[in-house]
Amino acid sequence: MDTAHRILQGIGVSPGIAIGKAYVLNRARIVVPETNILDEDSLDEECERFEAAVSKAERDLEELKQRLHPDFKEHIKLLEVHQMILRDRLIYGETLDLIRNEWINAQWALVRSLSRAHERFSAIDDEYMRGRVADVDAVGERVLRNLAGREETPFEGIRERVILVAHDISPADAAQLEFDRTLGLITDIGGRTSHTSIVAQSLNIPAVVGAEQSTKLVPNGEIIILDGTTGRVILSPTEEEIKHYAERQEELENYLKQIARVAHLPAKTLDSHWVRVEANIELQEEVVAARDNGAEGIGLYRTEFFFMNREILPDEETLYHEYRELAELMEPMAVTLRTLDLGAEKLAAWFPRLEEINPALGLRSIRLCLHYRELFKSQLRAILRASGVAGNVRLMFPLVSGVGELLEAKKVLGEVREELTRQRIPFDHHMPVGVMIEVPSAVAVADMLAKEVDFFSIGTNDLIQYSIGIDRANEHVAYLYEPLHPAVLRFIKQTVEAGHRAGIPVSLCGEMAGEPLFVPILLGLQLDSLSMNPRAIPRVKNLIARSRMRDCRRFVRKALEMTTASEITLQLQEILLKKFPEELRLFELDAVLTDASLHRKRRLGKDRWKF
Repeated sequence: MDTAHRILQGIGVSPGIAIGKAYVLNRARIVVPETNILDEDSLDEECERFEAAVSKAERDLEELKQRLHPDFKEHIKLLEVHQMILRDRLIYGETLDLIRNEWINAQWALVRSLSRAHERFSAIDDEYMRGRVADVDAVGERVLRNLAGREETPFEGIRERVILVAHDISPADAAQLEFDRTLGLITDIGGRTSHTSIVAQSLNIPAVVGAEQSTKLVPNGEIIILDGTTGRVILSPTEEEIKHYAERQEELENYLKQIARVAHLPAKTLDSHWVRVEANIELQEEVVAARDNGAEGIGLYRTEFFFMNREILPDEETLYHEYRELAELMEPMAVTLRTLDLGAEKLAAWFPRLEEINPALGLRSIRLCLHYRELFKSQLRAILRASGVAGNVRLMFPLVSGVGELLEAKKVLGEVREELTRQRIPFDHHMPVGVMIEVPSAVAVADMLAKEVDFFSIGTNDLIQYSIGIDRANEHVAYLYEPLHPAVLRFIKQTVEAGHRAGIPVSLCGEMAGEPLFVPILLGLQLDSLSMNPRAIPRVKNLIARSRMRDCRRFVRKALEMTTASEITLQLQEILLKKFPEELRLFELDAVLTDASLHRKRRLGKDRWKF
């Protein structure tokens, strides 16, 4: 086997090295019969058979929750999401409708409803939300197996410590894993927000996701090397490679332990410039990881997760208790609650479905909230009430395109404040209100927006794709997704300057914030705070503490005069090699810089691979 065919490339989502035998989990394909029902008695029986399969799946998930690994308790809500999906109208109700209306068998009906769900999820322009299609698949597979009468014990064959290779790892799979026998995880699919990533990061297990053909190409039982930083998987490694990676493994573990010990210190540069480092979270249970990794607050709480896959729309009281508890857990540190950042297709369980040709540019985020005023007011009331408990809550509106949209949102907020005042319900009258800068139009009028809010938060995930005009999930153009595109850097600079002129702080909460490689750029752009995945905090803080603000500002001034992302990348590489040689050597980031232009992408052609 030649070198080119011995290396699989995926996305490194949990740093570390694993060397050991591969255990390839190849689930047998479920054959789905396509048959028609001939009489009404059989029709009723088929509906009852489907109901029984769903009920069994519910019982199995409840049993898995009870015996969940102690280190994975914080993600119990993920299993609860699967339980809710089982009864979701778009899956459960639609499958029963197909059985009754088209007189077809339960398996065929379920597969068709799952296919429709795929189409709806693929239209969502948000990586995290789009990634939840894996939840639907996992639930669908569980029910299909029940309908086929096939019990599944996927990991009972593991008798030693192995590197697990699977198409995907669902929360239900994670509940059955024996972590003391799991050296690392490799999956065909997934991204940074997939369940495999969450599991691996929570338990500090090296992991690579999105390795595409790993379950087909990795030899079962053979020694392999997994690099959870670079996303590289080496098949049939030589003795020299094993020795090299074993040494790196020891060095890397020592380095991560060393920076973890000082992660709770403020992120202050060598010339005494302080940058607040906060956490992005979706689940209240992630507060533990945020605090353990040294977060100085919650820079982004994605409130939409709490709305997903629920049979009943959460009411004000339910939301209030959720937000209040989060604020109390983080007290006295700030908690930034982003209002619903969903598309209309995700509210179809509670509101009439809207047909949109392009949902990514349709009724979503703040536009959706302004369309469904009562829903918006319910959430705002809950947030305001929670703000009166600990006094550490901040409110943030997503995807604001201009001053008119912001003023309309603030008008609704004002109405809610007046209602609470009349009802003598306490809240923080000085609760900070901010906006996310995610579209070019917001950047263009940032000076005007800054006069209306208390802070800015730049969402680079959307800002990059809207600025360059590409869909980063589309493999045909994803290679154009350039965080260091000169236009993107100029947009960030323009936003920071507008905010600072108005006397308000500017944060950055996109994926760029959690990439240690970007520390010199983001410091030089003079951002006041960075918000990221909790696991990225120690490394980012460490590099900030080893940087000089004046050097970073000097570099950014030069970078802003450059014409291409490639040119900026090469200059950044020189800075990193000079300032952080240990970081680059341990994480092999010099190769990542050269080969991937600082971002994970899928290039076209047989010689291109995915980062």
